[in-house]
This record gives sequence, structure tokens and C-alpha cells, in this order.
Amino acid sequence: MKFITAIDKYIARLVFVPMLGVFVLAASLLSLEKMLDLFDFVATQGGPVIVVFKMLADMMPEYAALAVPLGLMLGILFAFRRLATSSELDVMRALGLSYTRLLRVPFLFAIGLAVLNLAIVSYIQPLSRYYYEELQFQLRSGALGASINVGEFNSLQDRTALRVESSRDEGRQLEGIFARIANPDGQTMVISAREGQFFANKENPDTVILRLTDGQMVQESPTIKNPRVLTFASHDLPIDLPKIEQFRRRGDKDREYFLPELLRIGWDRNASRDIRNQSIANLNFRLVEVAMMFLLPLLAVALAVPPKRSSSALGVFVSIVMVVAYHKVNEYGQDVASLGRVSPAVALWGPFTAFAALIVWMYWRLAYVPGGQPIGGLETAFARIGKMIGRLFTIVRKPPAPALPDDETLVPHNVA
Repeated sequence: MKFITAIDKYIARLVFVPMLGVFVLAASLLSLEKMLDLFDFVATQGGPVIVVFKMLADMMPEYAALAVPLGLMLGILFAFRRLATSSELDVMRALGLSYTRLLRVPFLFAIGLAVLNLAIVSYIQPLSRYYYEELQFQLRSGALGASINVGEFNSLQDRTALRVESSRDEGRQLEGIFARIANPDGQTMVISAREGQFFANKENPDTVILRLTDGQMVQESPTIKNPRVLTFASHDLPIDLPKIEQFRRRGDKDREYFLPELLRIGWDRNASRDIRNQSIANLNFRLVEVAMMFLLPLLAVALAVPPKRSSSALGVFVSIVMVVAYHKVNEYGQDVASLGRVSPAVALWGPFTAFAALIVWMYWRLAYVPGGQPIGGLETAFARIGKMIGRLFTIVRKPPAPALPDDETLVPHNVA
């Protein structure tokens, strides 16, 4: 017999399309939420817009750690919900195919995506997080060309004050330039120019040339009685670039360590207790997030099949709430375990055990109990709440009864 049959291929097509769509949608929503903060941060630091998209690309592996499980679960849920509502699932069950047999392809998807998620949280996410922190550091230090703020006085190397009125051509062409240069010997120069342009100095990479056009220069010195005033058509002004501090090495934070590095630090007796607790907590957090993915096919099927003669989408809502809530519980467990108050086995693997037991019970009710419906009680409760809300709106919208006429308005009518 074939390991992958036509029915398996059919289920694979039903799972893949919504799974990919949910993954893209979840990643996009998470990126949009972060994009507004990044635009504000980059604009405040005066950096180029392209940095926003670079920082978003560095954040994608972190978003993928949550978007991949959501995509997997909702892809399986939508596929089996379609099979159930179209009665195709009843036909497959009548042919002798159990729920466990039908989950062969979804579990293959789960294994593949779990391996991918393990690679993301083990190596890709720590590197991308480090690059994200590096871009933030470069923006703050001015390494990305954000040292000159238009309309403000900028101090360079504590001896040059530069102000630019406006800029064009992405900062290449400057207008309304004012500069004041103070030398250690007490000599000062005040320069104003109509236009200016920066040029790289190949002989000295730490110095740039500011070529000024149509300006004046006022020179003062203790050895000169009267200031000298010069008018120039073009003048090259060398400006020393500020020294940019080198960014730290990777590994200053536990989220930047690879999985083997966390394991090594956690077992290192020479490391401090706080660092060991943080490393072990982060290690268990990553592992428990990956282990959760093997439970998602069971959860998706348990919530996908609605009761007979029902088309409620309550299972979709419940599944999203359960996965997101479990992720937040793991984050809280990691924080508590990092402080050393609770063991990671209790703070992280305890909720995993409870979550797994609940999912197995829900799947067992659906697959092996005749007429079993894991969320049947919730379906009934939500149906009653919906009817009560509908009746409330019906009462509110019901028009008032017509008023009876008063006795004074009644006119007697004689019948001949």
C-alpha cells in the first residue's frame, strides 16, 4: 500500500493554502504593529527609511516563532472544517478511515515545521536579534549617516559646530550652511555659505571634505587685532568625523545565544547563578515552544469538527485564544524561571503537560467517544447567549403600540 494516497494529497492541498495564508497574514500584522514604532524611532534619530525595512527583516524570525504554529494549526483546522461541513469527512469515516489515519499528512507538516522552527529559535532568531540591536546602536551613534540633523546645531569632535538649513538629493546637496571652527591655539573661523556638498577623503577615511559655494569667512585669532573677512566662490572645509564606538559582541543577552551555547552556560559552574538561571530558562522556553507544535494537529481536528447541523466557527476563535494564551503563559514562566524563583520544569513544562492533557482529552472525545463533541458545551452556551442578545435587540427595535384616542377627540356620529 502507498504511504501517501490520493486522499492524503487532497488533504495536503486543503491544509497548505490556508496555512500559508495565515502565516503571511500573522507575520504581516505583527510587522505592521512594529513598523509604526520603528518609523518613529528612525525619524527621531534622523536615519534613512531603508533602515526600517532592514530592522523589520531582522524581526521576522522572532515573529515566525509564533506565526508558524498559528499557520500550522489554522491550516489543519480550516481543512478539516471544510471536510466536516461538506460531509466529505463522514464519507471518509464511513470508508473506515479514522481520524488518526487522516492526520498522517498534518503530522508530516507538523514534523517539518517543527524542525524549521527549531532551526529558527536555535540559530536564526539569535543572529537576527543581534543584527537588530546592532542597527539600533548604529542609528544612535550616527554610523548610518544620521549625525547631521537639519535645522539644528551639530557638534563634531567638540571643535566644530555645523548647522544646515535644508538638504536635497537625500542629503547630498546642502543649503544655508553655517559653521564655526575652534582650534586648540585659540583661532576661530565662522563660515557661512549658500550651498555645500560632502565628498569622501580617500587619503584620510576619518575626514570628509565639505565643499562650500558662495560664502564668507570670518577669522579671529589672539595674534590678529582685527578679524579677517574673506569672500569665496568655492572653499573646501575638512571636517573630522566623530569616532564611532564599536558595537558589542554577540551574546550580551540570553536571547542572542545559540541553543548549544545556552546549554553550555547553564551547566557552567563558573558562571554566576543569575546567568545560569536565565540561560536554562531561555533554553527550556525555546524547546517547549517547539514541542507544542506536535500537539497542534490534535487540537486543530478537535476544534474543527462542529456538531451536526451546526456551522458555528467557534472552534477557530477558541483555537487562536488557546495558542496565544499558552504562548503568553510560557513567556511568563520564562521570566519567573529566570529569576530563580521556580524551576523551569515547573514554570514551563508544567503548563505544557496540562495543555497536552487537555488536547489529548479533546481529541479522544472526538475520535473515540460516540457522539463526543469536545466543545459541545461551549457551542450550546454561545448559542444561548446569541439568542439572548438577539431577543434583546428585538425588544429594543420593537415599535411602540399605537396610542388610543382620548375621550375628547371622540365625535358622536348619528346614524339616520
